Amino acid sequence: MLSRLFAPKVQVSAHCDLPCGVYDPAQARIEAESVKAIQEKYQANEDPHFRTRATVIKEERAELAKHHISVLWSDYFKPPHFEKYPELHQLVNDTLKALSTAKGSTDPATGQKALDYIAQIDKIFWETKKG
Repeated sequence: MLSRLFAPKVQVSAHCDLPCGVYDPAQARIEAESVKAIQEKYQANEDPHFRTRATVIKEERAELAKHHISVLWSDYFKPPHFEKYPELHQLVNDTLKALSTAKGSTDPATGQKALDYIAQIDKIFWETKKG
């Protein structure tokens, strides 16, 4: 009886985990911008309590950016994308590594490097949306 009550009434299908339109590298970019901004604020503040809080938040934001890039790679990009953009696998790997470096660093240059990689993914992403 309960199984009939909670049984789905409508079935849907999509080539990804949700219908397209939910993916956007902007989510990763916003988190990575936060990482860089926190690194800059960290450099400008000598208060150890502030620096501790900043480090925790920076690490969380870097993880979120990594998550968003990983989701694009695993759920959005499909074999035709990788065929058209053979550099995409390496670019995603380099981006994740750059975000890991920024996560463990207080140098804003590491945050900028991650942003630069995300910008390259963003360019490819929007090219795929045209086709």
